Amino acid sequence: MRLIRILHILYILAKHRLDRFIGAHIPLWLTVVIKLVRLMPTPSASPAVSLRLAIEELGPIFIKFGQLLSTRRDLFSDEVTDELQKLQDQVPPFSSLKARQLIEAELNAPIENVFRDFAEEPLASASVAQIHTAKLATGEGVVIKIIRPDIESRIKLDIRIMLFIAHTLERFWREGRRLHPVEVVNDYEHTILNELNLQLEAANTATLRENWLNSNELYVPQVYWDDCSSNMMVMERIYGVHATDLDVLHRNEVDLRKLAHLGVNIFFTQVFEHNFFHADMHPGNVFIDITDPLDPTYIALDCAIIGSLTEDDKNYLAENLLAFFQQDYAKVAELHVASGWVPADTNVKDFESVIRSVCAPVFQKPIKDISFGKVLLSLFRAARQFEMEVQPQLVLLQKTLLNIEGMGRQIYPDLDLWETAAPYMENWMQERYGATALFKNVTDNAPRWLRQLPELPDLAIGALTELNSLGERADQQTKLLADIKHELNQQARRNRYTRIGGVALIAAILTSLLPLSGYASTPEALIGTSILGSLGLYWMYIQS
Repeated sequence: MRLIRILHILYILAKHRLDRFIGAHIPLWLTVVIKLVRLMPTPSASPAVSLRLAIEELGPIFIKFGQLLSTRRDLFSDEVTDELQKLQDQVPPFSSLKARQLIEAELNAPIENVFRDFAEEPLASASVAQIHTAKLATGEGVVIKIIRPDIESRIKLDIRIMLFIAHTLERFWREGRRLHPVEVVNDYEHTILNELNLQLEAANTATLRENWLNSNELYVPQVYWDDCSSNMMVMERIYGVHATDLDVLHRNEVDLRKLAHLGVNIFFTQVFEHNFFHADMHPGNVFIDITDPLDPTYIALDCAIIGSLTEDDKNYLAENLLAFFQQDYAKVAELHVASGWVPADTNVKDFESVIRSVCAPVFQKPIKDISFGKVLLSLFRAARQFEMEVQPQLVLLQKTLLNIEGMGRQIYPDLDLWETAAPYMENWMQERYGATALFKNVTDNAPRWLRQLPELPDLAIGALTELNSLGERADQQTKLLADIKHELNQQARRNRYTRIGGVALIAAILTSLLPLSGYASTPEALIGTSILGSLGLYWMYIQS
């Protein structure tokens, strides 16, 4: 089965002539394979289009992989990523009978005992799961998300094949090493296997809902935990307008400028205040509640992929963003080094020059025409030449920012992301590091400090005792190191004398053998032999 699948994949790759992505620097054995592939007719479509068509033909697991690759603009050209973004995660539904059987197996009861008005026809069908609508016994409308049968085994088979191809590319193709294919496939494996665990998605949804409850900015559907499992999730059914359904938004005279800027504000709040951001907010997962057209709100679905940052990353990112807004490229370079995003021995001046060359031309445009997501992306690409490793959390952040900015500009083409982002970041930094924040930190910690105050004398005495002990141990270690050094010198001297003695002894023996070889010997030679032999034995003896 695995061999047949590999051959099928290779045939599709060859049919679409994806060898056009491979440059001239390839190993000899691969040259032969490429020449055979090039006997096939060349498609009229561009390589980027052919890549998308090949992925669509390979099936749903590869389609989701292509969707992940479409977020990696740090690795691929805009032409390739733009084509991959066209991949649609729509696959034929599995039978309603099978869906009913799977749901009843999870409920351990007939559907009618738990749900009313169960819709046999699925509302949506994707590569990993299928969705049906129903009502609870109490009348609330819900959607039931159920994992496809046998999908895990198929996913794992395809991932093993992807890893085989990735390892081959990384080992034998010079450009492959730059693209980090193994790392990309491992990232995909982690993402898609998480999507198979609907219990995790339910937990993410519940947390996101709690963060935004009563905010009047973002609504997240309620999860009905009693009927959830790792293979099934039940949540509130929502109604709204697709974020890309511009005709409906215009017809209802929705305040599009407010809506676009609201999306940006939601993104920054999720990242910097909640530290729990929806990392898959593409238009298919976002609806809009236009009940009040002048005060529209967002509705978020599909919380399988969630991102978060460490406190250090969050602080450095905030400072980086402010430095960008202020066009302080030296500060950006220093922050990248300080955060560990680039190696500590990076030449900051050289790095600053590269950042300036990337960003300075951008700031010559009108501010509303600048894509902040693309500026960040260009910086990541530039930083790769300074051995900046791909940070998974930053890739998720970059992907989400590009989605938010792209969706915002679809809704309101004149969206100025900087208009919302810059004041937000300045306020956030002020709240975090300003006088008010300092006072709050002191007042929050004062009770704990007061409780520890009686312990300070003992702690101080203990610290002084420990320092004194460390000094004594340091003296002992210094003396020990001196003794070791002396012993090593002695050993080296003994070894040197032993070698000299050995050479002298061998010379004496060889000299003593000269008469047996037919060569004449003299009294001087015999005396020399005796002296060499004696010295050799003596040196070897005194050093033993």
